[in-house]
Amino acid sequence: MEKSEPDYKRIYTDLINEKYPERKEEYSSILSKEKLSVLEVITLNKLLFNHEGEDRETSGFNQNHRAYDKEAILQILDYQKKWKYTNAQLASHFNLSRNTVTKWKRKFIL
Repeated sequence: MEKSEPDYKRIYTDLINEKYPERKEEYSSILSKEKLSVLEVITLNKLLFNHEGEDRETSGFNQNHRAYDKEAILQILDYQKKWKYTNAQLASHFNLSRNTVTKWKRKFIL
């Protein structure tokens, strides 16, 4: 049985239409694509839900329940190459652990 992934384009389109209709045009360039990449989903999430007001407990809970597939990991590692980020910079940018980035690099690049 093949895993199906959520239709992020539809989810974010509906969310923006319902909660942020005034910001619809701001996101039209991303939402006009046929399928959203993992990096685009992360970007949209950051733009829509600025998590600065979260407490540590909520932030930790959300961090523990993230999951990345191989495609997402490779896109994140490509982002690192493109912008010449160190592991620490990449981890900070995507709110990951430096150890996670190192583990991904060992598994998928080396």
